[in-house]
Order: sequence, then C-alpha cells, then structure tokens
Amino acid sequence: SSRNLLLELHFPLSQATLVYCDNVSAIYLSGNPVQSQRTKHIEMDIHFVREKVACGQARVLHVPSRHQIADIFIKGLPRVLFDDFRTSLSVREPPASTAGVG
Repeated sequence: SSRNLLLELHFPLSQATLVYCDNVSAIYLSGNPVQSQRTKHIEMDIHFVREKVACGQARVLHVPSRHQIADIFIKGLPRVLFDDFRTSLSVREPPASTAGVG
C-alpha cells in the first residue's frame, strides 16, 4: 500500500488516509460489519476497507459525483465538467496547433 511505501521511505503517516467516495451505500458498508446476501460479492474488498477504517488507517468520506475528480480518468464527462476537473489537476489545454495531432 502507499502507506507502507511511505513508511519505507521514512515518512510515516500519523493520520488516516482520506478516501473520497460518491457512493453512499459503499460508505455505509465501510463502517458497518453487517453482512447480507446483496453484499457477498464484495466481501473481500469490504473486509479490507473495514479493517483499515477500524484501525484508523483510513476514513471514507462522501464527495458528490460532480466533485469526484478521479472520474476524469474513468468516465466520459461533459466538456464543462472535464474542463473543470482538468483545471483542478493543474493540467492545461494543449495549444490549438497540437490539438488532435498524433
């Protein structure tokens, strides 16, 4: 994990890693040990997350989808939202002379 890498680099983290999630159900499951038929397919993943939350290494926080910057890497977005996210990542639009080349 990135926490272990930072520890090996002699930069231990003293606070929990913040995990931003736009799925309210997933946030609920991260802190609730209740098991159901509907969550069986994600049991391994959710146990890992619950363990990290329980030991204070992670906190799962809600972020609305319209503010989930990571979506720029995994979803097709409307142009306005794409431009906003790109700006948030400090990435500039390519000059017009190189746009579409390649």
